[in-house]
Amino acid sequence: MTTEMNRRDFLSKGAAFGVGGFLLSNRVLDVRTGAKRPNILFIISDEHNAGVLGADGNSIIRTPSLDLLAQRGLAFESCYCNSPLCVPSRLSFTSGKYISRVGAWSNNCWLPSADYPSLAHVLNAAGYESLLCGKMHYDRTRRYGFTEIGGNMNNSKKTGTGSRRAADNLTPKDGISGRFDKFYTAEDSSILTHDRKVTAGTMDFLKNRKASDKPFFLIAGYLAPHFPLIVPEQYWQVYEGRVPMPEIPAGHLESQPRNYKHLRIGFNVEDAPDDIVRKGRELYYGLTQWLDDEIGKVLKALKDSEVADDTVVIYTTDHGENIGEHGLWWKNCMYDHAARVPLIVSWPARFKGGQRRTQACSLVDVNRTIAELGGAKVPGDWNGDSMLRWLDHPGTEWKDWAISEYYAHNIASGFVMLRMGRYKYVYHTPADAEHPAERELYDLSTDPGEFNNLSGEPEHSGRIAAMHAFLLNELAEDPDQTEQRCRADYAAGYSRS
Repeated sequence: MTTEMNRRDFLSKGAAFGVGGFLLSNRVLDVRTGAKRPNILFIISDEHNAGVLGADGNSIIRTPSLDLLAQRGLAFESCYCNSPLCVPSRLSFTSGKYISRVGAWSNNCWLPSADYPSLAHVLNAAGYESLLCGKMHYDRTRRYGFTEIGGNMNNSKKTGTGSRRAADNLTPKDGISGRFDKFYTAEDSSILTHDRKVTAGTMDFLKNRKASDKPFFLIAGYLAPHFPLIVPEQYWQVYEGRVPMPEIPAGHLESQPRNYKHLRIGFNVEDAPDDIVRKGRELYYGLTQWLDDEIGKVLKALKDSEVADDTVVIYTTDHGENIGEHGLWWKNCMYDHAARVPLIVSWPARFKGGQRRTQACSLVDVNRTIAELGGAKVPGDWNGDSMLRWLDHPGTEWKDWAISEYYAHNIASGFVMLRMGRYKYVYHTPADAEHPAERELYDLSTDPGEFNNLSGEPEHSGRIAAMHAFLLNELAEDPDQTEQRCRADYAAGYSRS
């Protein structure tokens, strides 16, 4: 297990070299085994529905590059983001903590300080070079220990402000979201332009990296298949008429928690015409295949480089995409379409290929795994657990649970999720004195579509109580209190010099 250190020790000794390794010809060696510590290529896309992947069992989508990566490595069937939204998810991964512990409430947030202990910082202290090529949605003034390559692709300005929708404000808007106007074919878009730069920058880096150089931790941050759903014609034609429409049982939308009704109205996605829904889903599949082609170019460049044998490749995304399922688009909810993410880990030099892991984990566990792979010491207050032993030995006992939180926009109150074994529990905090907490409970083994909310059935009351108590213990704060703290932070915002 990764050796831990507290935050004070990290800040005072952050520049010191980790005791678990030493430098020899710019390569980090593990003093316990004498083996080289690997380079780490971390490929992260944006808004990739885990079910839209050949390696996940989808027979319609064409993702040969990622499927081959899975054949050469391990595919995880039940990995979850720690928040179904871009910036909170990425800041949680960066910091190794749940979003409620670092105030990463929304896309308008940053970590508490520019030098906040991060995965890049601890790996740098262990002898790595941490690099970023592409989008991680960081504030323009902060890189959290990464050196940016391939161009400046992180230019947002965070203000820390936010709001809540009035609990009773459930009147539908006129028309539908303007985002649906950007469902079409074209040879270029903001997403395609950005991602071509990521591919070029990453390939150039790998081409010029020498086996004798110090180990690297490189994030290749893609935006696809995030909307706008614009993709070259030939990618859409593959899926025209082949992607089934969403399954929405009668009465399901009316039975959803209040927050999900707010999401539909707030994002103005209610009553989207069938032809738009169908075209959007087809384009999403096409954009996912386009992304797979870009990743294939990077993996080919790695294969042809000097560092291929010594490099772990990890693929994941920051959150999923609903693509009309449950009447929702984009992300922002705890259904598996939005909260579950693909995760593939490949390093043939160490891990046997073609393996699968079915138990639940999350991106803070991926953070801790990367830290242990690099022999880095992490602060003692980080969340997550290293999966390295589980990667090495499939029979290893694993915790089989994951937590995700959402406190961002277009909702009446924040909510949290616990996936534990076959069950998923979601707790929606009270919106106000007149609108109490709501709960969801799904048995994913018998109800993978998450249509049958069991929270109101007496025989599950004990399970709900136990899972709620587990949430409170793991988060170290009642979500009701977290919601109030979030609202106070939104009201205060940030002071920027």
